[in-house]
Amino acid sequence: MKNYRPTTPSRRHMQVVDYRSALSSSQPKKSLTRGRHRFVGRNHHGRITTRHKGGGEKRLWRDIDFHYKIGIPAKIVSIEYDPNRTGFIGLALYQDGEYRYHLMPSGMKVGDEVLASETAALTPGNRRPLHLIPSGTLVYNVEIQPGAGAKLIRGAGSRAEVLAQEGARTQIRMASGEIRAVNSKAWASIGHVSNEEHGFVAVGKAGRSRHKGIRPTVRGSAMNPVDHPYGGGEGRAMRGTRRPKNLWGKGTRGVKTRRPKKYSSAFILSRRTKN
Repeated sequence: MKNYRPTTPSRRHMQVVDYRSALSSSQPKKSLTRGRHRFVGRNHHGRITTRHKGGGEKRLWRDIDFHYKIGIPAKIVSIEYDPNRTGFIGLALYQDGEYRYHLMPSGMKVGDEVLASETAALTPGNRRPLHLIPSGTLVYNVEIQPGAGAKLIRGAGSRAEVLAQEGARTQIRMASGEIRAVNSKAWASIGHVSNEEHGFVAVGKAGRSRHKGIRPTVRGSAMNPVDHPYGGGEGRAMRGTRRPKNLWGKGTRGVKTRRPKKYSSAFILSRRTKN
């Protein structure tokens, strides 16, 4: 981590990842980048569905390969920053001459090789089907359905643990503590996602949040009664309601939000542990 001298109030507690020591390149490969329209919290009607998004610095979209080429070794040419995700990415050069971006595991360096194969070594970055990964192994970039591309465990520092093989399903423990059954023929990468220090970042000032596309959040107690259930009152008022709720009166703090009949509920063997 990189700490700053307290030259200003916002610099006093500011703490960021030391990218200089973690990355090897600052410019992405042009053929694997493109522009992308950001919806900044709006749906196809233009209405806000996720608040506090908008503005921020323009970003180039990096085309990340979540499928991998099976049986062809690739060499990591550079490790780069991706503004669209929390983990680092690496430029992989396959033996057939094709370049692709991969999500990097912790500890991988420039010059290392990765391989997606049923016989690949159990080293970070390599990829295997779940039924060929021993119990107790840490994995990331996990598929839900075989060949559909990695969907789970892609955030900085995250990992899952292979617990057991049961018929056509593999049980894995997610980072939240949830135990989930996944198709045993789905592929997963060995190791855990890079940039574990992401959780220790102290933004330091509001301006940095605006550069990242995060707009301000106003407390409900600072609003009027017409705008929020917590609003109004003389001075600092109590919440005034029995249960905590959001702007629209829906419960918060411990209220389940998952759809009762969601298709994947049958594959959740144990819910996540409460904090």
